[in-house]
Amino acid sequence: MIRTYSSTSGRFDWTGFLFAVVLAIVIAVPLLVVFTWAFTEIWRYPAVIPQKFGLRFWNQTLSRADVWDALSISLQLSATVTALSALICLPAAYAFARMKFPGRDLFFLSFLASHAFPKFGLLVAIAAIFLQLNLIATFWGVVLIQLVGTLMLMIWIPVAAFQAVDRRMEEAARDVGAGPLRVFWSITLPQAGPTIFAAVLLTFVSTFYETEGAWLIGAPQIRTMPVLMINFINNQVVIQYGAVLSVILWVPSFIALMFARRVIGTGAFAKGFGA
Repeated sequence: MIRTYSSTSGRFDWTGFLFAVVLAIVIAVPLLVVFTWAFTEIWRYPAVIPQKFGLRFWNQTLSRADVWDALSISLQLSATVTALSALICLPAAYAFARMKFPGRDLFFLSFLASHAFPKFGLLVAIAAIFLQLNLIATFWGVVLIQLVGTLMLMIWIPVAAFQAVDRRMEEAARDVGAGPLRVFWSITLPQAGPTIFAAVLLTFVSTFYETEGAWLIGAPQIRTMPVLMINFINNQVVIQYGAVLSVILWVPSFIALMFARRVIGTGAFAKGFGA
Protein backbone atom coordinates (compact mmCIF):
# COMPACT_ATOMS: atom_id res chain seq x y z
CA MET A 1 0.00 0.00 0.00
CA ILE A 2 1.34 3.43 -0.94
CA ARG A 3 1.35 5.91 1.93
CA THR A 4 1.74 9.68 1.73
CA TYR A 5 3.73 11.46 4.43
CA SER A 6 4.35 15.11 5.13
CA SER A 7 7.95 16.06 4.35
CA THR A 8 8.25 18.05 7.58
CA SER A 9 6.46 16.11 10.31
CA GLY A 10 6.42 12.57 8.90
CA ARG A 11 2.64 12.38 9.38
CA PHE A 12 0.25 10.97 6.83
CA ASP A 13 -0.79 13.78 4.49
CA TRP A 14 -4.58 13.44 4.46
CA THR A 15 -5.08 16.64 2.46
CA GLY A 16 -2.84 15.47 -0.35
CA PHE A 17 -4.41 12.01 -0.24
CA LEU A 18 -7.95 13.44 -0.53
CA PHE A 19 -6.95 15.71 -3.41
CA ALA A 20 -5.38 12.72 -5.18
CA VAL A 21 -8.53 10.63 -4.69
CA VAL A 22 -10.82 13.43 -5.95
CA LEU A 23 -8.58 14.03 -8.97
CA ALA A 24 -8.54 10.31 -9.77
CA ILE A 25 -12.33 10.14 -9.53
CA VAL A 26 -12.85 13.21 -11.72
CA ILE A 27 -10.53 11.83 -14.41
CA ALA A 28 -11.20 8.10 -14.18
CA VAL A 29 -14.98 7.91 -13.78
CA PRO A 30 -15.94 9.67 -17.07
CA LEU A 31 -13.35 7.60 -18.96
CA LEU A 32 -14.66 4.40 -17.38
CA VAL A 33 -18.27 5.28 -18.27
CA VAL A 34 -17.44 6.02 -21.91
CA PHE A 35 -15.30 2.88 -22.18
CA THR A 36 -18.14 0.80 -20.71
CA TRP A 37 -20.69 2.26 -23.14
CA ALA A 38 -18.40 1.41 -26.07
CA PHE A 39 -18.68 -2.31 -25.26
CA THR A 40 -22.32 -2.28 -24.14
CA GLU A 41 -25.25 -3.50 -26.21
CA ILE A 42 -28.01 -3.16 -23.59
CA TRP A 43 -27.88 -0.92 -20.51
CA ARG A 44 -31.24 0.24 -19.22
CA TYR A 45 -32.17 2.16 -16.11
CA PRO A 46 -32.13 1.32 -13.19
CA ALA A 47 -29.45 -1.33 -13.78
CA VAL A 48 -26.08 -0.38 -12.29
CA ILE A 49 -24.13 -2.51 -14.76
CA PRO A 50 -24.96 -3.24 -18.41
CA GLN A 51 -27.31 -6.12 -19.08
CA LYS A 52 -25.39 -7.18 -22.20
CA PHE A 53 -21.86 -6.60 -23.44
CA GLY A 54 -20.76 -7.08 -27.02
CA LEU A 55 -18.96 -5.72 -30.09
CA ARG A 56 -22.02 -5.07 -32.27
CA PHE A 57 -21.58 -1.30 -32.28
CA TRP A 58 -17.86 -1.65 -32.95
CA ASN A 59 -18.63 -3.70 -36.03
CA GLN A 60 -21.25 -1.21 -37.18
CA THR A 61 -18.98 1.79 -36.61
CA LEU A 62 -15.84 0.34 -38.16
CA SER A 63 -17.75 -0.88 -41.20
CA ARG A 64 -18.60 2.71 -42.15
CA ALA A 65 -16.45 4.20 -44.91
CA ASP A 66 -16.80 7.73 -43.49
CA VAL A 67 -15.07 6.66 -40.26
CA TRP A 68 -11.97 5.48 -42.11
CA ASP A 69 -12.04 8.55 -44.37
CA ALA A 70 -12.19 10.83 -41.31
CA LEU A 71 -9.34 8.96 -39.63
CA SER A 72 -7.20 9.26 -42.76
CA ILE A 73 -7.92 12.99 -43.06
CA SER A 74 -7.16 13.56 -39.37
CA LEU A 75 -3.79 11.81 -39.64
CA GLN A 76 -2.91 13.70 -42.84
CA LEU A 77 -3.85 17.03 -41.30
CA SER A 78 -1.96 16.35 -38.08
CA ALA A 79 1.20 15.29 -39.92
CA THR A 80 1.06 18.25 -42.33
CA VAL A 81 0.35 20.86 -39.64
CA THR A 82 3.05 19.46 -37.34
CA ALA A 83 5.66 19.43 -40.11
CA LEU A 84 4.85 22.99 -41.22
CA SER A 85 4.76 24.21 -37.63
CA ALA A 86 8.20 22.72 -36.94
CA LEU A 87 9.60 24.19 -40.16
CA ILE A 88 8.30 27.66 -39.33
CA CYS A 89 8.49 27.81 -35.55
CA LEU A 90 11.73 26.04 -34.59
CA PRO A 91 14.04 28.53 -36.37
CA ALA A 92 11.98 31.32 -34.82
CA ALA A 93 12.29 29.71 -31.38
CA TYR A 94 16.07 29.51 -31.75
CA ALA A 95 16.18 33.18 -32.74
CA PHE A 96 14.07 34.21 -29.74
CA ALA A 97 16.24 32.14 -27.39
CA ARG A 98 19.67 33.18 -28.65
CA MET A 99 19.46 36.49 -30.51
CA LYS A 100 18.76 40.08 -29.54
CA PHE A 101 16.83 42.23 -32.00
CA PRO A 102 14.43 45.18 -31.85
CA GLY A 103 10.92 44.21 -30.79
CA ARG A 104 12.00 40.74 -29.67
CA ASP A 105 9.84 40.66 -26.53
CA LEU A 106 6.83 42.10 -28.35
CA PHE A 107 7.06 39.53 -31.13
CA PHE A 108 7.56 36.76 -28.59
CA LEU A 109 4.43 37.73 -26.65
CA SER A 110 2.46 38.11 -29.87
CA PHE A 111 2.41 34.33 -30.24
CA LEU A 112 0.06 34.28 -27.28
CA ALA A 113 -2.41 36.49 -29.14
CA SER A 114 -4.31 33.54 -30.58
CA HIS A 115 -4.98 32.33 -27.03
CA ALA A 116 -5.72 35.72 -25.49
CA PHE A 117 -9.15 36.12 -27.10
CA PRO A 118 -12.22 33.89 -27.35
CA LYS A 119 -11.15 31.24 -29.84
CA PHE A 120 -14.42 30.90 -31.71
CA GLY A 121 -14.66 34.65 -32.36
CA LEU A 122 -11.13 34.62 -33.77
CA LEU A 123 -11.99 31.64 -35.97
CA VAL A 124 -15.08 33.38 -37.34
CA ALA A 125 -12.99 36.43 -38.27
CA ILE A 126 -10.43 34.23 -40.02
CA ALA A 127 -13.22 32.30 -41.75
CA ALA A 128 -14.49 35.55 -43.28
CA ILE A 129 -11.03 36.12 -44.78
CA PHE A 130 -10.76 32.50 -45.95
CA LEU A 131 -14.15 32.82 -47.66
CA GLN A 132 -12.75 35.57 -49.86
CA LEU A 133 -9.69 33.43 -50.63
CA ASN A 134 -11.77 30.33 -51.49
CA LEU A 135 -10.17 28.35 -48.67
CA ILE A 136 -13.42 27.29 -46.99
CA ALA A 137 -14.07 23.53 -47.15
CA THR A 138 -10.52 22.84 -48.38
CA PHE A 139 -7.70 20.76 -46.93
CA TRP A 140 -5.23 23.65 -46.91
CA GLY A 141 -7.75 25.97 -45.33
CA VAL A 142 -8.00 23.61 -42.36
CA VAL A 143 -4.19 23.28 -42.29
CA LEU A 144 -3.80 27.06 -42.01
CA ILE A 145 -6.44 27.45 -39.30
CA GLN A 146 -4.94 24.62 -37.25
CA LEU A 147 -1.45 26.01 -37.74
CA VAL A 148 -2.48 29.10 -35.79
CA GLY A 149 -3.25 26.94 -32.75
CA THR A 150 0.20 25.34 -32.73
CA LEU A 151 2.23 28.54 -32.47
CA MET A 152 2.34 28.73 -28.68
CA LEU A 153 3.43 25.11 -28.20
CA MET A 154 6.03 25.20 -30.97
CA ILE A 155 7.47 28.56 -29.92
CA TRP A 156 7.37 28.68 -26.13
CA ILE A 157 8.52 25.13 -25.35
CA PRO A 158 11.48 25.08 -27.81
CA VAL A 159 12.54 28.55 -26.64
CA ALA A 160 12.80 27.19 -23.08
CA ALA A 161 14.69 24.18 -24.43
CA PHE A 162 17.26 26.27 -26.29
CA GLN A 163 17.69 28.57 -23.29
CA ALA A 164 18.35 25.57 -21.02
CA VAL A 165 21.29 24.32 -23.12
CA ASP A 166 24.60 24.55 -21.25
CA ARG A 167 26.44 27.41 -22.94
CA ARG A 168 29.75 26.30 -21.43
CA MET A 169 29.71 23.14 -23.54
CA GLU A 170 29.07 25.18 -26.67
CA GLU A 171 31.91 27.54 -25.82
CA ALA A 172 34.23 24.62 -25.14
CA ALA A 173 33.40 23.13 -28.53
CA ARG A 174 34.13 26.44 -30.25
CA ASP A 175 37.45 26.70 -28.38
CA VAL A 176 38.64 23.43 -29.92
CA GLY A 177 37.74 24.61 -33.42
CA ALA A 178 34.16 23.43 -34.02
CA GLY A 179 32.13 25.63 -36.35
CA PRO A 180 28.66 26.99 -35.54
CA LEU A 181 26.87 24.23 -37.48
CA ARG A 182 28.92 21.48 -35.83
CA VAL A 183 28.27 22.97 -32.40
CA PHE A 184 24.52 23.08 -33.10
CA TRP A 185 24.30 19.47 -34.31
CA SER A 186 26.69 18.00 -31.75
CA ILE A 187 25.98 20.08 -28.62
CA THR A 188 22.85 22.23 -28.85
CA LEU A 189 20.43 19.87 -30.59
CA PRO A 190 21.16 16.75 -28.48
CA GLN A 191 20.44 18.73 -25.29
CA ALA A 192 17.35 20.52 -26.59
CA GLY A 193 16.16 17.62 -28.74
CA PRO A 194 14.04 15.68 -26.20
CA THR A 195 12.09 18.78 -25.21
CA ILE A 196 11.65 19.83 -28.84
CA PHE A 197 10.38 16.35 -29.62
CA ALA A 198 7.94 16.70 -26.72
CA ALA A 199 6.65 19.94 -28.28
CA VAL A 200 6.29 18.23 -31.68
CA LEU A 201 4.41 15.35 -30.07
CA LEU A 202 2.06 17.66 -28.19
CA THR A 203 1.45 19.60 -31.40
CA PHE A 204 0.55 16.43 -33.31
CA VAL A 205 -1.85 15.25 -30.60
CA SER A 206 -3.51 18.66 -30.11
CA THR A 207 -3.96 19.03 -33.88
CA PHE A 208 -5.49 15.55 -34.12
CA TYR A 209 -8.14 16.56 -31.55
CA GLU A 210 -8.73 20.11 -32.81
CA THR A 211 -12.43 20.51 -33.55
CA GLU A 212 -13.64 24.10 -33.86
CA GLY A 213 -11.36 25.17 -36.71
CA ALA A 214 -11.81 21.90 -38.60
CA TRP A 215 -15.59 22.20 -38.31
CA LEU A 216 -15.86 25.90 -39.16
CA ILE A 217 -13.37 25.93 -42.05
CA GLY A 218 -13.53 22.36 -43.32
CA ALA A 219 -17.23 21.44 -43.26
CA PRO A 220 -18.82 19.84 -45.11
CA GLN A 221 -16.11 18.43 -47.42
CA ILE A 222 -13.35 18.01 -44.82
CA ARG A 223 -14.48 15.94 -41.83
CA THR A 224 -11.97 14.94 -39.19
CA MET A 225 -12.55 12.30 -36.53
CA PRO A 226 -13.65 14.80 -33.83
CA VAL A 227 -16.05 16.49 -36.28
CA LEU A 228 -17.45 13.10 -37.30
CA MET A 229 -17.93 12.16 -33.65
CA ILE A 230 -19.93 15.36 -33.07
CA ASN A 231 -22.10 14.51 -36.07
CA PHE A 232 -22.66 11.01 -34.70
CA ILE A 233 -23.68 12.36 -31.30
CA ASN A 234 -25.97 15.06 -32.71
CA ASN A 235 -27.64 12.91 -35.37
CA GLN A 236 -27.84 9.57 -33.57
CA VAL A 237 -29.75 8.72 -30.43
CA VAL A 238 -27.50 5.67 -29.92
CA ILE A 239 -24.89 6.50 -27.27
CA GLN A 240 -22.63 3.63 -28.28
CA TYR A 241 -21.65 5.20 -31.61
CA GLY A 242 -20.17 8.23 -29.91
CA ALA A 243 -18.55 6.06 -27.24
CA VAL A 244 -16.85 3.86 -29.84
CA LEU A 245 -15.47 6.89 -31.67
CA SER A 246 -14.28 8.35 -28.36
CA VAL A 247 -12.30 5.20 -27.59
CA ILE A 248 -10.84 5.25 -31.11
CA LEU A 249 -9.81 8.87 -30.56
CA TRP A 250 -7.99 7.92 -27.36
CA VAL A 251 -5.69 5.52 -29.20
CA PRO A 252 -3.35 8.07 -30.91
CA SER A 253 -2.84 10.11 -27.74
CA PHE A 254 -2.27 6.96 -25.66
CA ILE A 255 0.32 5.65 -28.12
CA ALA A 256 2.00 9.07 -28.33
CA LEU A 257 2.21 9.49 -24.56
CA MET A 258 3.53 5.95 -24.04
CA PHE A 259 6.12 6.55 -26.75
CA ALA A 260 7.12 9.85 -25.15
CA ARG A 261 7.41 8.25 -21.72
CA ARG A 262 9.64 5.50 -23.02
CA VAL A 263 11.82 7.46 -25.46
CA ILE A 264 12.18 10.94 -24.00
CA GLY A 265 10.89 10.63 -20.42
CA THR A 266 8.46 12.82 -18.55
CA GLY A 267 11.18 15.31 -17.55
CA ALA A 268 11.36 16.71 -21.06
CA PHE A 269 7.80 18.05 -20.78
CA ALA A 270 8.51 19.78 -17.48
CA LYS A 271 11.82 21.13 -18.76
CA GLY A 272 10.10 22.62 -21.77
CA PHE A 273 7.90 24.74 -19.48
CA GLY A 274 10.91 25.87 -17.48
CA ALA A 275 10.27 23.56 -14.51
